[in-house]
Amino acid sequence: MTGAREEANAHRPTLPRRLSTRILWFTMISIMLAEVAVFVPSVSKFRRDWLHTKVETVAAASLAAGRSSGGPFGLMAPEDEAELLHSLGAQLIAVESQGMSRLLARAEEVGPVDREVDLATESIPASIRAAFDTLLFGGQRTIRALGPIGDGTMTAEVVLLEQPLRRAMLVYSRNIFTISLLLASFAGLLVYIAISRYLLRPMRRMTESMVRFREEPENPARVIVASSRDDEIGIAERHLADMQGTLQRMLREQRHLADLGLAVSKINHDLRNTLASAQLVSDRLSDIPDPQVQRFAPTLIRSLDRALHYTQSVLAYGRAVESNPQKRVIRLRLLVDDVFEMMAGLDDRVQFANEVPPDLEMEVDPDHFHRAVANLVRNAIQAFENDADEALVRRVVVDAVDVDGEDVRIGVQDTGPGLSARARENLFKAFRGSTRAGGTGLGLAIAAEIVQAHGGSIHHVEGHSPGARFEIVVGKRDSRM
Repeated sequence: MTGAREEANAHRPTLPRRLSTRILWFTMISIMLAEVAVFVPSVSKFRRDWLHTKVETVAAASLAAGRSSGGPFGLMAPEDEAELLHSLGAQLIAVESQGMSRLLARAEEVGPVDREVDLATESIPASIRAAFDTLLFGGQRTIRALGPIGDGTMTAEVVLLEQPLRRAMLVYSRNIFTISLLLASFAGLLVYIAISRYLLRPMRRMTESMVRFREEPENPARVIVASSRDDEIGIAERHLADMQGTLQRMLREQRHLADLGLAVSKINHDLRNTLASAQLVSDRLSDIPDPQVQRFAPTLIRSLDRALHYTQSVLAYGRAVESNPQKRVIRLRLLVDDVFEMMAGLDDRVQFANEVPPDLEMEVDPDHFHRAVANLVRNAIQAFENDADEALVRRVVVDAVDVDGEDVRIGVQDTGPGLSARARENLFKAFRGSTRAGGTGLGLAIAAEIVQAHGGSIHHVEGHSPGARFEIVVGKRDSRM
């Protein structure tokens, strides 16, 4: 078992895994893009929160100074000012209330203010633009931040360098990117596993089955075994299995036809010589002045002539090529009489009824059309083979009617048991459309091919009872004339 499995894996086609890789990258990039959409407002909010924290620290410092001095704006000791400025990274701190501004702390050197930020009036779009401006181009500027404190009656002001803010924003961005990358990788891996399990693996299995089936289409082991899934993949697998099975049957039939053609071509030469000898003997029989011989000799001669003609066209038929009809004007009733005379010896119990009008003429190939009608009549006679009851009526009827002066509808019917459901499904298909057990179905296939070569149609009349009825519709005259 292990050796067989290893051999099967060795012959297993190698397919590129481009689709799965593309899906993995697409999933990760999609999540990263979604994180970028989240990052834009979040980094803006981080900047506002950072500045608001500084303003709140100023508020706390002003409250502490007021308590120590007993007033709303107390003075801070020099060492407290230095410590506050150092903790805030600021150069100047002030508080404004009721139109009065109070300086709480100031560094020895205060640079010029490059940008002013009013947290109370700054809009969201302006905040986003300022955040990315700081993140991309900031670091060496001085900003002045204003914001309300307490119940809103007081405003705190702080002047500080932009470098600490930019550094904090870069750390925040790095953390967001790291978390986003981990999240994207984890989510992409989960999506990849799910898609690979439920989509890519079955698709790969079907693709490998198609490749392996193409390499050896006649091997039944190459037909995919459909799973029990009830989704689109399961439906595709079942349809693929049905298609491969149907194709295998067609290939077997084609091979059978090819073998049959080869076998027929091998015996064609000897059969033609044998028929030629029989034709010479029949010609001599026509010289015997016996009434019975004179009655049957012409029918025998015509039958042998047709048989020789058939052997000459066997190879062409084996190549699935039927010679073009050589149309002549015939009286259909006489052709049917000739067919009945030729078939009379197959079963003495069968009655023949020729209901074709005597004056009905049509333009067809006499030999080809004789073969088509003869095959239908022979099938009708063979329908009685299993009828042992002598009381049963065994009758084959051929009728014809002129349809609007343009077409002729010819009917061949019998009083047999009729066609089975399987026979009706595969009518006119060689080796599949036989109307009886053990038949080949070639008779109906040949008749259909001849009728189609004449530009006509043939079909089985459904609902006809008793027996079966086939109808041929063909033009009375050649439409090319």
